[in-house]
Amino acid sequence: MRPTEQDVRDVVRRIVDAVYVPAATTAAAVVAGTGTRSRGETATAEGAVTIAIGADHGGYRLKEQLRHALMERGHAVHDCGTGSEDAVDYPDLALAVAKLVADGTCNVGIVVDGAGIGSCMAANKVPGVRAAMCYDLSTARNSREHNHANVLTLGARLIGAGLALDIVTEWLATPWGPGRHAGRVDKITAIERQYLTDGTGIGAR
Repeated sequence: MRPTEQDVRDVVRRIVDAVYVPAATTAAAVVAGTGTRSRGETATAEGAVTIAIGADHGGYRLKEQLRHALMERGHAVHDCGTGSEDAVDYPDLALAVAKLVADGTCNVGIVVDGAGIGSCMAANKVPGVRAAMCYDLSTARNSREHNHANVLTLGARLIGAGLALDIVTEWLATPWGPGRHAGRVDKITAIERQYLTDGTGIGAR
């Protein structure tokens, strides 16, 4: 049975005080829920999806915590890097994650940088990607239910690890709600197609 939102929040609150404990130790407590898949997502295990994750140097530590938590939950995780806190460029990591989502290798993606903004911009340049920067539970739910987001970006220097874990849990647990939202998402796709060409990368105007 899927846990209630309050159940998830209670679990996350219990690990907040232990946020400096290595992620592998706290992951099992963080991911006590099962989650709900959006339309078109296939599970690798019951309640699990295939997730691409990446981060620049500013998001490396948080990315590692999230990666461990997601693996503990049973998801198949494709780690796109980076592998240290040595400086790298966030567009490269955002692109790596976005490509795996766009080509269907992964169902969804998560990118972490310092603010979450630049990675969101970069990921959204990839056709088929609907990236959303989320900073609380409301934006996490809205981006999935209303906008059918398939990539989540987070700002490691703007939110703490406890809140980030809570957002990821909520984001994965929120299903796409079509109906009145479907037509609006279709319009997003139509705009994208309007500016696509035969591969030259130059938008038609």
